[in-house]
Amino acid sequence: PASRPAGVEAPPVAADSSPTPAESPAAESTGGPTLVLCPTSLLGNWEREFARFAPEIPVRRFHGGSRHLDDLAPDEVVLATYGVLRRDRETLSEVDWGLVAADEAQHVKNPLSATAKELRKVPARAKVALTGTPVENRLTELWSIVDWTTPGLLGPLDRFRRTVARPIERDRDKEVTERLAATVRPFLLRRRKSDPDIAPELPPKTETDRFVPLTAEQTTLYEAVVRENLAEIRESQGIKRRGQVLQLLTELKQICNHPAQFLKEPHGALAGRSGKLGAFEELLDVILDEGESVLVFSQYVQLCRLLERRLKERGLPTEVLSGDSSPSKRQDMVDRFQAGEIPVFLLSLKAGGVGLNLTRATHVIHYDRWWNPAVEDQATDRAYRIGQDRPVQVHRLIAEGTLEERIAEVLEKKRGLAESIVGAGEDWITELSDDALADLVRLGSG
Repeated sequence: PASRPAGVEAPPVAADSSPTPAESPAAESTGGPTLVLCPTSLLGNWEREFARFAPEIPVRRFHGGSRHLDDLAPDEVVLATYGVLRRDRETLSEVDWGLVAADEAQHVKNPLSATAKELRKVPARAKVALTGTPVENRLTELWSIVDWTTPGLLGPLDRFRRTVARPIERDRDKEVTERLAATVRPFLLRRRKSDPDIAPELPPKTETDRFVPLTAEQTTLYEAVVRENLAEIRESQGIKRRGQVLQLLTELKQICNHPAQFLKEPHGALAGRSGKLGAFEELLDVILDEGESVLVFSQYVQLCRLLERRLKERGLPTEVLSGDSSPSKRQDMVDRFQAGEIPVFLLSLKAGGVGLNLTRATHVIHYDRWWNPAVEDQATDRAYRIGQDRPVQVHRLIAEGTLEERIAEVLEKKRGLAESIVGAGEDWITELSDDALADLVRLGSG
């Protein structure tokens, strides 16, 4: 798609050279269906990009318990994750794909990994790899990606290590470096936001909505809370009704964040229970691998503490700034972040959303949504402010098919309207009719 759903700068692309432009699947209506592989957190983004730029093309997800490839149309696009690839590679291999695209292709940077091995077994007439980090640590990562898109171009892996990777990485051999660049250049398309000929009007702040699916546990909790609360709300009026609506919204937002927050499990297991947490960790890995620093905002201090515990489990240094932080502690954390000692800074929206200069950050993650976009913008401006000399990327995590997705649509429409419309926080939601409220919080797309 023209606007790619990724948390990195516009990516280099490696493509199979075998078809000429006139022969490529993109140029033939009979080229066969397309398979797009991506992290789970990007499934919704890809779906929306196709709906926006190519609404006539049928798109399906090959994901979840009911996934199938029955009645696949010749021009259909199938979206699948790398996890599904590992589990269902044999099923995917039964299709004669016209094109296979690997988004965030650094997921197959290890040629000996199960994901990379399974990917190589999927047949395709053409292949495209999308990534902003084709080389994160060593040149064999580039070999893995290029050898998938253009098999044999860089020779066998052992010979590549011996004659290319080692001379470049160990000896900084200029001649070998130039020869490698000349070899891969015809098969790489590199694009950066800073390139003057690419998008000169593109502002230095890029905002991305990342739609993530709920886990089975989240889905069960969400449906139960909606069912129980709507029954009570329909029987209530006035202040009592408004209070119950706010309680419903709070509980649903907590479920979307993580079941442990809603269930008040400060020491409960965290991994594998929340779609948002999984997407957050995937995004964080990309940001930290680039050597960047990130601000993470949530309106809930409890959620910040859960994230802090999860990051410490992974050995990642972090701090939490909340309303309980003393002025001296607050300044100490800011100074350490600005000095690069803390790459991940967790902040409660109200305590950390104003009055701080955190220009070390080039990424801002809004883990959950506030109903007034101006509050989010103010928090983002902790990084995107005078003194910031690098592009800032803003990521908003949105639970797909929930009230968060529908609120995101409302906020986008209302962002440019008068403050009086949504400036009162959640009050405008409490005044919705029973039917409108039920439609807002229902689970599912459409």
